[in-house]
Amino acid sequence: MFAANENQTKAAVSAAEMARMVGLSRARFYQLVGTTFPWPLYDVASRRPFYNEQLQGVCIGVRRRNCGVDGQPVLFYAQRSLAAPTPGRKPKKAAAASDNRHADLVDGLKGLGLAAVTAAQVGEAVKDLYPNGVPEAANGEVLRAVFLHLRRRNSGDNVR
Repeated sequence: MFAANENQTKAAVSAAEMARMVGLSRARFYQLVGTTFPWPLYDVASRRPFYNEQLQGVCIGVRRRNCGVDGQPVLFYAQRSLAAPTPGRKPKKAAAASDNRHADLVDGLKGLGLAAVTAAQVGEAVKDLYPNGVPEAANGEVLRAVFLHLRRRNSGDNVR
């Protein structure tokens, strides 16, 4: 349901642990304290809020019944399962990973004014310019060469 150990209470738990026990984030739990959930007790010495066993039972009961301590009904969203994949998302393909190796060149070219450049065009230009592989130390040189190559190829007086 919302917590694996919903029936297990301790002598005292912090507000953050109480939020975990009812299956909510700390922020959402703190939003609901005072209306849906009861106020915590405070330790006199450390001034830290805590929930004793009785208040833990009240909080777990609120979550189970969907009715706050103020008597108002409250709806909680179902907790997301981490094991199941998100529907609608497709796994990334290997082609997308190969396009990412030229992502810095694409970003640089877009910064230089070639807004419509794609990763496929950059990959083709790199293959034309560097058939034996891209030199690693000269990133600026590679960017310049690819930029000029694409500009020449896309110019209006190019007859190809």
